[in-house]
Amino acid sequence: MTTKISITAAAIALAAGAAFAGGDHAADMHDAVQSPADNSKVAAFDILAAHAHRTGNTVTFHMTTNGTAGADTPAATGAVGGADVWSYVWPTSLDPSAVGFEGGTGILAMAATSHPDFDDTPLFDENDDGDPANDGVEWHSHWVVLTPTEACGPGALAVRDIPEDSTPKLPATWPGFPIFLDSPGFTPLFDGPEISVNAGFASDVDLSGVSYDGVTAALRVNANIHAPLLCVTDVFDVASGDLSLPGMLR
Repeated sequence: MTTKISITAAAIALAAGAAFAGGDHAADMHDAVQSPADNSKVAAFDILAAHAHRTGNTVTFHMTTNGTAGADTPAATGAVGGADVWSYVWPTSLDPSAVGFEGGTGILAMAATSHPDFDDTPLFDENDDGDPANDGVEWHSHWVVLTPTEACGPGALAVRDIPEDSTPKLPATWPGFPIFLDSPGFTPLFDGPEISVNAGFASDVDLSGVSYDGVTAALRVNANIHAPLLCVTDVFDVASGDLSLPGMLR
């Protein structure tokens, strides 16, 4: 009986592996937001496809790149002010209240980020060294709320600031920065050109009709560490080409 169970389990595992080998990357999905390769861009941030799908109230955000996803990270500057943040981002049509932010405050996006000069996931130890405050360079996930912010440049976006003395609604895992940023602890996963993040939602969040896009971008902390604190400074690629959120969550 033990042998039969072991053989059956092995067969299931092999079948699952074959299914994945058949193509579960964003570029393999017929309804993904496709983007042509551009060899003038850094390959790890050149988007070929962005996709999101759901199983119940768990959403998988994933993106296929033209290189090795996550292989490139920003250089340390030695200070928080002026620090660079590199990111894979999935903007959505979800209201920010879906994950615990004040509603109606901007564009809710899932982001995977790397930034060696500071740590913004105080509840998580991404490099497993016993210190949760020293691993900002390790790729990790955030919910962010983005808003047009002219102070960052014409037509630029920034993570929404929290004005002094204001008390907007924030998620339980908000890391304490004065911006609309959450550190939910969803682990980014890498598979060659692919990055994926599995994000859980509360059972009462309506995920029907949600649209999305894919973006790779650099952000920078204000050198004086004041509002606007975190500006988008360079858009590497946009899957749709125009941030129109053409993807539909299914």
